[in-house]
Amino acid sequence: MKNNRRSFIKLAAVAAAGIAVAPKAAVAAGGHAAPIKKNPEALEAKRWGMVIDTTKLHTKEEIAALGEICHTVHNVPELEGPQELMWLWSDSYAHSFPEQENPHLAEEIHHRDYPLLCNHCDNPPCVRVCPTKATYKRADGIVAMDYHRCIGCRYCMAGCPYGSRSFNWGEPRKHLDLSKINPDFPTRMRGVVEKCNFCVERLAEGKLPACAEASHGAIIFGDLSDPDSNVRQVLRERYTIRRKPAAGTEPSVYYII
Repeated sequence: MKNNRRSFIKLAAVAAAGIAVAPKAAVAAGGHAAPIKKNPEALEAKRWGMVIDTTKLHTKEEIAALGEICHTVHNVPELEGPQELMWLWSDSYAHSFPEQENPHLAEEIHHRDYPLLCNHCDNPPCVRVCPTKATYKRADGIVAMDYHRCIGCRYCMAGCPYGSRSFNWGEPRKHLDLSKINPDFPTRMRGVVEKCNFCVERLAEGKLPACAEASHGAIIFGDLSDPDSNVRQVLRERYTIRRKPAAGTEPSVYYII
């Protein structure tokens, strides 16, 4: 009995010494305390925003092509019905801008398709209702997600007035072509929510969002806080609207109608 107790005390002492030394060893080995190297080519802004020119981008086929690019970059499987996952999709004027329906607009405007995505609101209700902080707002205004924190409660989906979030009811990896998976972006798992992230992984590499890059000028992306930015110039020169202004969310996505 005494020997067992003596052995236990010795082991406890060794463990305590190891705990005391571990942080120093981690620093020496470049652990958590090591500085994160920042890409000098990364694009930065105080508040990222987007302007979509629907006079240039307004057919279902054009929007679907951009959606396919977005979904390929972010490993979003193509599903149908209630299990459909959408980062970038299209809808009618009446559904996209229900509070701004105007019977005197040109008939052509009512028959266009409009590209929709997460609005990366300045006052995002999805962030407020998320119990685990899996949804959070970055310093640059992007509403991002930590998939590992998501518990699938779907409060964020209920809180979002734009229907910009999708839930993984099944295992999304089963519906991906393994030969076409983008290794630079994580795949998700069953039971988590996902949405457009303004291509934060591309911004970190100095690249524009995939949809903006492939839109041939129909999607303008830049810093809303910079009066000299490209988006601010467009907002000064063109009349734009945002989705559901009465919701008070202050979307960062604007539409030229």
